[in-house]
Amino acid sequence: MSIRTSTFSHSESFKQIPPTIIVIFGASGDLTARKLAPAIFNLSKDELLPSECFLIGYGRKKISDSQFRDYLKMSLDAHSRRDIRPETWSRLVQNISFHAGEYDDLESFKNLSSKITEIEKTLSKEVQCLFYVSTPPGVFKPILENLGASGLAKRHRRKEIESKVIIEKPFGRDLMSAKELNNIVNHRFEETQVFRIDHYLGKETVQSLLVQRFANSIFEPIWNRNYVSCVQITVSENLGVGSRGGYYDRSGALRDMMQNHVMQLLALTAMEPPSSLNPEAIRNEKVKALQAIKPLVLGGKSSEIVRGVYTQGLVEDEKAKGYLQEVGIPSNSTTETFAALCLQIENWRWKGVPFYLRSGKRLARKASEIIVQFKRPPEILFGLDSKYSLSPNLLVIRIQPNEGITLYLNSKSPGLETRLQPIELAFGYETTFGSNTPEAYERLILDSLNGDGTLFIRGDEAETSWGILSPVLDYWDGLGVLGLEKYASGTWGPLEADKLLLARGHEWLTGKKYQ
Repeated sequence: MSIRTSTFSHSESFKQIPPTIIVIFGASGDLTARKLAPAIFNLSKDELLPSECFLIGYGRKKISDSQFRDYLKMSLDAHSRRDIRPETWSRLVQNISFHAGEYDDLESFKNLSSKITEIEKTLSKEVQCLFYVSTPPGVFKPILENLGASGLAKRHRRKEIESKVIIEKPFGRDLMSAKELNNIVNHRFEETQVFRIDHYLGKETVQSLLVQRFANSIFEPIWNRNYVSCVQITVSENLGVGSRGGYYDRSGALRDMMQNHVMQLLALTAMEPPSSLNPEAIRNEKVKALQAIKPLVLGGKSSEIVRGVYTQGLVEDEKAKGYLQEVGIPSNSTTETFAALCLQIENWRWKGVPFYLRSGKRLARKASEIIVQFKRPPEILFGLDSKYSLSPNLLVIRIQPNEGITLYLNSKSPGLETRLQPIELAFGYETTFGSNTPEAYERLILDSLNGDGTLFIRGDEAETSWGILSPVLDYWDGLGVLGLEKYASGTWGPLEADKLLLARGHEWLTGKKYQ
């Protein structure tokens, strides 16, 4: 492998990152093509990577360095948010190589270790390694075990250059498997070396949530049970399972989206103010918020859970097939494509405030947002007469698409008669800052290289989240098809999800006229 030391330069505005080797396991996969390669390229373009940085792809398929480089170049041309110029690529390409090996073969990992050592000898200095586990979850365990057994996990003990590992979702399938995976991780790595990734936490709006809450004095005094009526978190997709039918049928909406993305948004919304911006201080408060959640009521008239499966319908005026007609889905499948929950947080701040969560496929549109619905003012002035049409105040935090924040207030409409109508105070990231904002993976890869775990999931956090949801999965497994509600593609889910809120005096707001 040809080694050059001028591939990347460094921006003084960020922490000095030591010489680095990034190893991507599953390097020929879709995630590498769509997200990881573009993220690494854009970080280098912004001069945020060290001057001595190398990328090694690891995969089962035997391909040459030049073939891997061509694959990455095509990926960048197709998916990078910025164009790559020939002169830039000619500098990058020299430090890219491929290493073929099985994930359960210790000898292949030892050969990888030798390859890394050769780079260090050429540079005459020690390097930090970032191992990105971007593979199907079935091979997480052998990869982590072999990183430990080969010595790659703890190549250097100095914190500045210790090895780091990013683990993609899903982190386990239930509480038991998450604990088992954590045991392997903790046996081979220190927690400070481990970065369990959820790309939602890298999105600008999610990062901004802490700023909105704790850097603006108008929000914190009313961010509690005294003023908040309910909180709604929706992560919806208008697409079906596509070519992922085999994977999705083993997963379902609760595992695929609810346990990670949605629960992370809940934790950030509900957490107490951290004592500092130290990563552990923030993650401590997220865990505390999750630990305060009451066990869900699983059955009966007071049930706090709903599941559903999409059937044929219209999505954006195009006919969509039902889940059981999708490729790779067995005709007797009982997998849910929609899940809705009502969670209660038993602490001083949130006692009595329901947190409604929902996620599903083939819904009316793609949306990821948090809606804080505030209590109505006393019905003394404008609440007694129906002509005033007093609407609740809402804070809508849009994560995608059209990232931004909107505050809905009541105002008098022009005219001689006093009539009220909701108005918007809106902020959009693209409108304010431009459209070429960094992708989530850029921020998360950079943070991991810097050893900053703020936007990553800690081991106990993953287990706490699974502890809330694993009983739901067990309950549904026992029911089979019973209680699996149907909903037409292009709608907002089954009627039972609406009833879940109506029984508690609320209604789903995403997709309503206020938008």
